[in-house]
Amino acid sequence: MEGPVNSGNYLLIFTRNPELGSVKTRLAKSFGEKNALHIYHQLLAKTKDIALKVSCFRVVYYSNFVDFNDLFNPSYFYKDEQFGEDLGWRMNNAITSSFDEGAERVVLIGSDCYDLSAEIIQSGFDALASKDVVIGPAKDGGYYLIGMKRTNTSIFEDKEWGSSNVLLDTLLTIKELGLSYELLETLNDVDTADDLPEELKVGLPDQ
Repeated sequence: MEGPVNSGNYLLIFTRNPELGSVKTRLAKSFGEKNALHIYHQLLAKTKDIALKVSCFRVVYYSNFVDFNDLFNPSYFYKDEQFGEDLGWRMNNAITSSFDEGAERVVLIGSDCYDLSAEIIQSGFDALASKDVVIGPAKDGGYYLIGMKRTNTSIFEDKEWGSSNVLLDTLLTIKELGLSYELLETLNDVDTADDLPEELKVGLPDQ
Protein backbone atom coordinates (compact mmCIF):
# COMPACT_ATOMS: atom_id res chain seq x y z
CA MET A 1 0.00 0.00 0.00
CA GLU A 2 1.26 3.42 -0.89
CA GLY A 3 0.34 6.43 1.16
CA PRO A 4 -0.80 9.77 -0.24
CA VAL A 5 2.71 10.86 -1.18
CA ASN A 6 3.56 13.39 -3.88
CA SER A 7 2.78 11.88 -7.27
CA GLY A 8 1.99 13.17 -10.73
CA ASN A 9 -1.07 10.89 -10.84
CA TYR A 10 -3.99 12.09 -8.72
CA LEU A 11 -6.98 9.80 -8.08
CA LEU A 12 -10.05 11.68 -6.88
CA ILE A 13 -12.87 9.67 -5.29
CA PHE A 14 -16.29 11.32 -5.04
CA THR A 15 -18.44 9.88 -2.26
CA ARG A 16 -21.63 10.69 -0.42
CA ASN A 17 -21.48 10.74 3.35
CA PRO A 18 -23.14 7.40 4.23
CA GLU A 19 -26.19 8.45 6.21
CA LEU A 20 -29.51 6.61 6.49
CA GLY A 21 -32.00 7.90 3.94
CA SER A 22 -29.50 9.98 1.97
CA VAL A 23 -27.70 7.37 -0.14
CA LYS A 24 -28.88 5.01 -2.87
CA THR A 25 -32.43 6.35 -2.74
CA ARG A 26 -33.52 4.39 -5.81
CA LEU A 27 -32.23 1.17 -4.24
CA ALA A 28 -34.05 2.08 -1.05
CA LYS A 29 -37.36 1.98 -2.92
CA SER A 30 -36.77 -1.74 -3.56
CA PHE A 31 -34.78 -2.82 -0.50
CA GLY A 32 -35.45 -0.23 2.20
CA GLU A 33 -33.22 2.53 3.56
CA LYS A 34 -31.27 0.31 5.96
CA ASN A 35 -30.37 -2.13 3.19
CA ALA A 36 -29.50 0.69 0.81
CA LEU A 37 -27.09 2.10 3.38
CA HIS A 38 -25.57 -1.34 3.94
CA ILE A 39 -25.05 -1.74 0.17
CA TYR A 40 -23.44 1.68 -0.06
CA HIS A 41 -21.00 0.79 2.72
CA GLN A 42 -20.00 -2.25 0.68
CA LEU A 43 -19.50 -0.09 -2.41
CA LEU A 44 -17.32 2.28 -0.41
CA ALA A 45 -15.23 -0.63 0.89
CA LYS A 46 -14.73 -1.97 -2.64
CA THR A 47 -13.74 1.49 -3.88
CA LYS A 48 -11.22 1.83 -1.04
CA ASP A 49 -9.69 -1.58 -1.76
CA ILE A 50 -9.13 -0.98 -5.46
CA ALA A 51 -7.84 2.56 -4.90
CA LEU A 52 -5.15 1.25 -2.56
CA LYS A 53 -3.83 -0.96 -5.36
CA VAL A 54 -3.12 2.03 -7.61
CA SER A 55 0.15 3.90 -7.20
CA CYS A 56 -1.02 7.52 -7.01
CA PHE A 57 -1.96 10.41 -4.76
CA ARG A 58 -5.49 9.65 -3.50
CA VAL A 59 -8.09 12.21 -2.43
CA VAL A 60 -11.57 11.40 -1.10
CA TYR A 61 -14.09 14.18 -1.73
CA TYR A 62 -17.10 14.04 0.60
CA SER A 63 -20.54 15.40 -0.28
CA ASN A 64 -21.36 17.12 3.03
CA PHE A 65 -18.46 17.01 5.48
CA VAL A 66 -15.02 15.46 5.80
CA ASP A 67 -15.11 12.27 7.86
CA PHE A 68 -11.71 11.64 9.45
CA ASN A 69 -12.82 8.43 11.15
CA ASP A 70 -14.30 6.37 8.32
CA LEU A 71 -12.86 3.42 6.39
CA PHE A 72 -10.63 5.68 4.26
CA ASN A 73 -7.48 5.63 6.39
CA PRO A 74 -5.90 9.12 6.33
CA SER A 75 -2.50 7.45 6.16
CA TYR A 76 -3.38 6.51 2.57
CA PHE A 77 -6.09 9.00 1.59
CA TYR A 78 -6.10 12.78 1.70
CA LYS A 79 -9.58 14.15 2.45
CA ASP A 80 -11.54 17.18 1.29
CA GLU A 81 -15.10 18.38 0.79
CA GLN A 82 -16.86 18.87 -2.53
CA PHE A 83 -17.97 22.38 -3.36
CA GLY A 84 -19.93 23.83 -6.26
CA GLU A 85 -23.48 24.46 -7.43
CA ASP A 86 -23.94 21.08 -9.13
CA LEU A 87 -22.04 17.87 -9.80
CA GLY A 88 -20.28 19.36 -12.81
CA TRP A 89 -18.90 22.30 -10.88
CA ARG A 90 -17.92 20.07 -7.97
CA MET A 91 -15.94 17.80 -10.28
CA ASN A 92 -14.39 20.73 -12.10
CA ASN A 93 -13.36 22.40 -8.85
CA ALA A 94 -11.76 19.22 -7.51
CA ILE A 95 -9.85 18.60 -10.73
CA THR A 96 -8.73 22.23 -10.97
CA SER A 97 -7.48 22.13 -7.37
CA SER A 98 -5.44 19.02 -8.18
CA PHE A 99 -3.70 20.70 -11.10
CA ASP A 100 -3.10 23.79 -8.96
CA GLU A 101 -1.33 21.50 -6.49
CA GLY A 102 0.95 20.05 -9.17
CA ALA A 103 -0.90 17.07 -10.58
CA GLU A 104 0.16 15.92 -14.04
CA ARG A 105 -2.75 13.55 -14.68
CA VAL A 106 -6.06 13.46 -12.81
CA VAL A 107 -8.57 10.63 -12.79
CA LEU A 108 -11.88 11.05 -10.97
CA ILE A 109 -14.18 8.18 -10.03
CA GLY A 110 -17.38 7.77 -8.06
CA SER A 111 -18.11 5.11 -5.48
CA ASP A 112 -21.03 3.40 -7.21
CA CYS A 113 -19.29 1.06 -9.65
CA TYR A 114 -18.82 -2.40 -8.18
CA ASP A 115 -17.16 -3.71 -11.36
CA LEU A 116 -14.43 -1.08 -11.34
CA SER A 117 -10.90 -2.42 -10.82
CA ALA A 118 -7.44 -1.07 -10.09
CA GLU A 119 -6.40 -2.16 -13.57
CA ILE A 120 -9.10 -0.04 -15.20
CA ILE A 121 -8.11 2.99 -13.12
CA GLN A 122 -4.48 2.47 -14.13
CA SER A 123 -5.61 2.21 -17.76
CA GLY A 124 -7.16 5.64 -17.31
CA PHE A 125 -3.88 7.13 -16.18
CA ASP A 126 -2.01 5.34 -18.98
CA ALA A 127 -4.42 6.67 -21.61
CA LEU A 128 -3.56 10.23 -20.60
CA ALA A 129 -0.01 9.71 -21.82
CA SER A 130 -1.33 10.20 -25.36
CA LYS A 131 -4.90 11.55 -24.97
CA ASP A 132 -6.31 14.75 -23.52
CA VAL A 133 -9.30 13.09 -21.86
CA VAL A 134 -10.23 9.56 -20.81
CA ILE A 135 -13.75 8.41 -19.95
CA GLY A 136 -15.17 5.21 -18.51
CA PRO A 137 -18.73 4.93 -19.87
CA ALA A 138 -21.53 3.64 -17.66
CA LYS A 139 -24.38 1.56 -19.03
CA ASP A 140 -26.94 4.12 -17.87
CA GLY A 141 -25.60 6.78 -20.24
CA GLY A 142 -23.31 8.51 -17.76
CA TYR A 143 -19.73 7.72 -16.84
CA TYR A 144 -17.99 6.12 -13.86
CA LEU A 145 -14.57 7.66 -14.56
CA ILE A 146 -13.22 10.79 -16.18
CA GLY A 147 -9.61 11.85 -16.44
CA MET A 148 -7.60 14.65 -18.01
CA LYS A 149 -4.16 16.22 -17.98
CA ARG A 150 -5.30 19.84 -17.82
CA THR A 151 -8.40 21.66 -16.62
CA ASN A 152 -11.23 21.80 -19.16
CA THR A 153 -14.14 23.54 -17.46
CA SER A 154 -16.37 23.40 -20.56
CA ILE A 155 -16.56 19.62 -20.27
CA PHE A 156 -18.61 20.01 -17.07
CA GLU A 157 -20.81 22.93 -18.07
CA ASP A 158 -24.45 22.75 -19.21
CA LYS A 159 -24.91 19.03 -18.60
CA GLU A 160 -28.10 17.38 -17.35
CA TRP A 161 -26.54 15.36 -14.54
CA GLY A 162 -28.28 12.10 -13.79
CA SER A 163 -29.77 11.84 -17.27
CA SER A 164 -29.00 9.20 -19.90
CA ASN A 165 -27.44 11.86 -22.15
CA VAL A 166 -24.48 12.84 -19.98
CA LEU A 167 -21.90 10.71 -21.77
CA LEU A 168 -23.07 11.72 -25.26
CA ASP A 169 -23.21 15.43 -24.35
CA THR A 170 -19.75 15.22 -22.78
CA LEU A 171 -18.27 13.57 -25.88
CA LEU A 172 -19.86 16.23 -28.08
CA THR A 173 -18.23 18.94 -25.96
CA ILE A 174 -14.86 17.18 -26.12
CA LYS A 175 -15.10 17.01 -29.92
CA GLU A 176 -16.14 20.67 -30.14
CA LEU A 177 -13.05 21.58 -28.12
CA GLY A 178 -10.85 19.58 -30.51
CA LEU A 179 -9.54 17.37 -27.73
CA SER A 180 -8.39 13.79 -28.16
CA TYR A 181 -10.01 11.14 -25.97
CA GLU A 182 -10.11 7.45 -25.17
CA LEU A 183 -13.03 5.38 -23.93
CA LEU A 184 -12.46 2.60 -21.41
CA GLU A 185 -14.72 -0.43 -21.13
CA THR A 186 -18.38 0.15 -20.32
CA LEU A 187 -19.37 -0.78 -16.77
CA ASN A 188 -22.51 -0.73 -14.66
CA ASP A 189 -23.16 1.73 -11.83
CA VAL A 190 -25.21 0.34 -8.94
CA ASP A 191 -28.27 2.58 -8.79
CA THR A 192 -31.35 0.35 -9.01
CA ALA A 193 -32.37 -3.17 -8.00
CA ASP A 194 -31.58 -4.41 -11.51
CA ASP A 195 -27.98 -3.16 -11.15
CA LEU A 196 -27.30 -4.99 -7.91
CA PRO A 197 -24.78 -7.88 -8.14
CA GLU A 198 -25.77 -11.05 -6.30
CA GLU A 199 -22.81 -10.76 -3.91
CA LEU A 200 -24.12 -7.42 -2.64
CA LYS A 201 -27.48 -8.98 -1.82
CA VAL A 202 -25.86 -11.37 0.67
CA GLY A 203 -26.21 -10.46 4.33
CA LEU A 204 -28.55 -7.51 3.95
CA PRO A 205 -29.54 -6.56 7.51
CA ASP A 206 -33.24 -5.94 6.91
CA GLN A 207 -34.59 -8.76 4.73
